Amino acid sequence: MVDLRVFVADDHAVVRRGLKALIDTEPGMTVVGEAADGQEAVTQVRALLPDVVVMDVSMPDLTGSQATEQIRRECPHVKVLALTVHEDKGYIRQLLTAGASGYVLKRGAPEGLIEAIRVVAAGGVYLDPNIAAKVVGGFIQKSPKDVASKNGELSDRETEVARLTAAGHGNKEIATRLDLSVKTVETYRTRSMDKLGLRSRAELVRYAVQKGWLQEG
Repeated sequence: MVDLRVFVADDHAVVRRGLKALIDTEPGMTVVGEAADGQEAVTQVRALLPDVVVMDVSMPDLTGSQATEQIRRECPHVKVLALTVHEDKGYIRQLLTAGASGYVLKRGAPEGLIEAIRVVAAGGVYLDPNIAAKVVGGFIQKSPKDVASKNGELSDRETEVARLTAAGHGNKEIATRLDLSVKTVETYRTRSMDKLGLRSRAELVRYAVQKGWLQEG
C-alpha cells in the first residue's frame, strides 16, 4: 500500500518538527515537505502534489485561508486540513469556505490529527471533537424545513454534486469522478445551490451536516 503523502505548513519550526515526527512514525504516512509561510506552502505544494496539507491558520505572507484557497484552486486533488489554536466559529467558517476539508485544534490529542488526515484523504470532512458541537450548532441554526428547496427537490445528480462540493471536492475532481464535463458540474452545482437557497460553500456545508451527507465519505 502506498503511503499517504503529507505536507506540513506552520511558521513555528518546533511545531513542524513535532508534526513531522508524529506523522512519520505512523504506518502508512510520510511527510514529503514543509513550509514556514503561506506563499512557500503554495509553491511547494504545487511542485510536490501531496495527498494532504496540514495547514496552520496563522502564517506570514499568505494566511492559512488564502493559501488554502489558492492550493484548492490550483491543485484540486490536494486536500487541506487546518490546524490551529483558534476555536472561534469565524475562523472555522473562513477555512471551510476557502476549501479546507477539516479543522483540528493544536491542543487536541495526537491521535485526532492522524485520524483527521486519514478522513480528509479519503474524501471526508473532519471537525475536531472539541469544537464539533459548537460548529454544528452554528451550522444548524435553521431546521430542515427552513432550508427547503425553493424550486423543487434536487435531482439525484444535483444531490451528488452538492454533496461532493460540501465534502471539499473541486469541480474538475467531481467531473472526473462522475464522468461529466466541468461545465455540467458547474451547472448542477449552481442549480442545486439556487434550489436550496444557499449562497456559499460554508452554507452548503451546514446543509450537508444537517442532512448527514459528510458521514458518507
